[in-house]
Amino acid sequence: MRGMDSTTERIRAVCLRLPEATERLSHGAPAFFVRGAKQFVMLWPDGHHDDDFPHLWCAAPPGAQAELIAADPARFFRPPYVGHRGWVGVRLDRDPDWSEIAELCTDAFRAVAPKTLLARLDEAGS
Repeated sequence: MRGMDSTTERIRAVCLRLPEATERLSHGAPAFFVRGAKQFVMLWPDGHHDDDFPHLWCAAPPGAQAELIAADPARFFRPPYVGHRGWVGVRLDRDPDWSEIAELCTDAFRAVAPKTLLARLDEAGS
């Protein structure tokens, strides 16, 4: 599981650099929240139910789920439980592009964070 430890640490580093992001276990898996309340990313390092490969579930802006799945159905999928809300699943077992993963996690944060935190994120990025 050394590879997944590294993956977990990479996801953790990306998510926890976001303003007021926190981590706690949810359903036994690492999950990331804005101000401890609104979840924006969930990591399934060992898979979940029928998806027995490591993957993320990310909140997404309207339309992004369909666009990503249509563009690359081998990497992106509609996750159970949260897919109906537009979240997107991302496979992590196929040599992930870590820049893209960081962008997806940041977009997930943007999809749920309040405007005050988005302003802080934008200030930090400039």
